[in-house]
Amino acid sequence: MDISDLMSRLGVEERYYTRGPLSVTTPIDGSELAQVAPDDQSVIDEKIALAHDAFLEWRSTPAPRRGELVRLFGDELRKHKDDLGQLVTIECGKLLSEGLGEVQEMIDICDFAVGLSRQLYGLTIASERPGHHMRESWHPLGPVGIISAFNFPVAVWSWNAALALICGDTCIWKPSEKTPLTALAVQSLFERAASRFADAPQHLSQVIIGERAAGEQMVDDPRVALISATGSTRMGREVGPRVAKRFGRVLLELGGNNAGIVAPSADLDLSLRAVCFAAAGTAGQRCTSLRRLFVHESIYDSFVSRLKAAYASLPVGDPLQEGVLVGPLIDKAALDRMHYALDRAKAQGAAITGGEHIGDKGWYVRPAIVEVDEHDGIVLEETFAPVLYVMRYDELNEAIALQNSVPQGLSSCIFTRDVLEAEQFLSATGSDCGIANVNIGPSGAEIGGAFGGEKETGGGRESGSDAWKAYMRRQTQTVNYSTALPLAQGVKFDI
Repeated sequence: MDISDLMSRLGVEERYYTRGPLSVTTPIDGSELAQVAPDDQSVIDEKIALAHDAFLEWRSTPAPRRGELVRLFGDELRKHKDDLGQLVTIECGKLLSEGLGEVQEMIDICDFAVGLSRQLYGLTIASERPGHHMRESWHPLGPVGIISAFNFPVAVWSWNAALALICGDTCIWKPSEKTPLTALAVQSLFERAASRFADAPQHLSQVIIGERAAGEQMVDDPRVALISATGSTRMGREVGPRVAKRFGRVLLELGGNNAGIVAPSADLDLSLRAVCFAAAGTAGQRCTSLRRLFVHESIYDSFVSRLKAAYASLPVGDPLQEGVLVGPLIDKAALDRMHYALDRAKAQGAAITGGEHIGDKGWYVRPAIVEVDEHDGIVLEETFAPVLYVMRYDELNEAIALQNSVPQGLSSCIFTRDVLEAEQFLSATGSDCGIANVNIGPSGAEIGGAFGGEKETGGGRESGSDAWKAYMRRQTQTVNYSTALPLAQGVKFDI
């Protein structure tokens, strides 16, 4: 598959993707797309130093001016949405509509950040001392290291970068070694935007190409004020303590063994469509993909029968082709992990529908429905593939308790027309996840809300709401505008 014309239109020179020992392949047919060169330790060290120098200048630029750069970047994304969206699909295998949607998500977060650049607000706080006032201010934090995963190769970076830039920070991006081409393309578009910004310092955004060692070097460097890492729980267990050891700041977006509940009053047509997209869409390779489904006993047989029929009709194939709804897994290792999970489920007595490997090029599979009686074993683990574990339930409290009993806590949903059930699910005694939805699946989050989860999902928040605070440092300020010096708490120190 020749992508040279596509890369040229996105402004990436051939030397960046035709000379190197790291092979980049497409999951569409397994063919090689490019050969990239990893950055060695000295280059990574230099890039971190340049990011730190750029930060010292960028932090003094007024926030609304910083927003203007992000606006220009959003314009470049609009101009090149089709090409970048196509590259996303080619490199990571998601449907073309999803590739385009991912770029639209980048555009949306740029728009959000531009408005936010005029709203980085603090607080005025009442002081107990006469002639004093207290306030809270937010200041730029420093260089932000971004580690992204293959499944959202550009959108997750933009959630971090758009906010970090308007907050006065610089960015160093370590993309997945499976999807470096999209990172190179985004960097090229960003540089185009920066060239149109009169007083932008160089090196506001940089890309580090490499494998695990490259990420580790960035994680361990004290000049990188914040590490925002998206990936597996295993990765988070290593990144978190390493950053904490140097007293750095960390934002983790990790695994999600997400669940849904189909209640007796649910709109079953709506529920069916939502479950199919959430569980089989993106070949089950979203962190918010639906992986466990609790269906009420009274509707279980009819709903699961319809679900199996819908699964059987899902078109699996080349994600660039019109009408295809399920593309490939990212690589053979993902296929092996899926087969391992299905073998364990079968050993636990599960009834499996689907799950077959399709074709001899690429890593295409039939999405699997796995009916289980017990909520244990492999069901408690996240498998990054289109595997949906389906179980019966009798009482809502039972379903909520089972949903919450896994180590992960990213996203969740319930399908019901009963307002009491919906509100119970959303209450403090309901879902323990960072995201809880009613009558929509657990995936497809909008940029306006903070994105992230609890427990082994890491506790981080990205994108909307007040997630910007992670990229700034808080300062409590007290000003004495009197000639007296009263001390807090009535302390006396007269001299």
